[in-house]
Amino acid sequence: MKRIGLAAIVAAALLALLPSTATADVTYPDPQPVTGQQIIHDPTVIRLKSGDYVAYSTGGIIGARTSKDRKHWDDAGNAFATPPSWWYEYNDTGDPWAPDISYRDGRYWLYYAVSSWGSNHSAIGVATSRTGLPGTWADHGKVFTSERTDSWNAIDPAITRADGKLWMSFGSYWTGIRMVELNPRTGKAVTDAPVHHLATRPDAPYAVEGPYIVKHGRHYYLFASYDACCSGVNSTYKIRVGRSTSVTGPYVDSAGKPLLEGGGDVLLEGHGRYIGTGGQSVFRDRGRDWLAYHYYDAEDNGTPKLGLNRLSWTGNGWPVVF
Repeated sequence: MKRIGLAAIVAAALLALLPSTATADVTYPDPQPVTGQQIIHDPTVIRLKSGDYVAYSTGGIIGARTSKDRKHWDDAGNAFATPPSWWYEYNDTGDPWAPDISYRDGRYWLYYAVSSWGSNHSAIGVATSRTGLPGTWADHGKVFTSERTDSWNAIDPAITRADGKLWMSFGSYWTGIRMVELNPRTGKAVTDAPVHHLATRPDAPYAVEGPYIVKHGRHYYLFASYDACCSGVNSTYKIRVGRSTSVTGPYVDSAGKPLLEGGGDVLLEGHGRYIGTGGQSVFRDRGRDWLAYHYYDAEDNGTPKLGLNRLSWTGNGWPVVF
């Protein structure tokens, strides 16, 4: 799930000493080679106007990595020097999760979540920057929240523009993936906006989270992480996808099964040393789509690392990775 801190990442790595239950599947591609600082969880990646790349992630105060070529990554500290004070309303350590970076209206926008493990007393916040680099972010507070009485969980944000409007998909367990409209000026939820339901599982605990929506052709594609993360080589995370002609759904898989009924085509799952693939996002680079995600390295004590694969599209409009 997109909700672990640095201590949990270390704990997950220690679980690598346990036997792996994953099986190899040669039909899934390995991540493309990267060097430097590879350790990451829930990556969101963007190519900056400068031509460099930045990746933000769960861990630290929104951990940062930078790259000149998308292949070698350097540790760049954190998005923030100190946690904004309001984060402590949601956990004792001011620990943020699952950021999402985008660019519009001359600024970079960084969305993120604050919560505690196993709770939907959660909030999504937003910050902006002119450069997108760590240390330059100004926080603007809460975007959208959830309480224990709600049937959704306000974490794992991802931003999408559609039909002249700004949307945020989000969700983790608690009946799955949701969406709300945002005010494009403030970047925050429209007052009394309806909460749309995009995907869930038929069985408790509704193990689907971490949505990301992109448009290709006439369809919107919902990518989400299914099953369990955060257990090193015992993680069962996998990335599934469905599509819709409307950003608010209904989303279906290639067999026509609705994602609200447990549908979803598997795009990528664990194989070989690359266990628990998930926490995904999609970014554009020189006109091409890329999938960013984390996996747990079975040959390095289950350490979570950065996965990058080219994302392409079949003739009938479904995504494939290579």
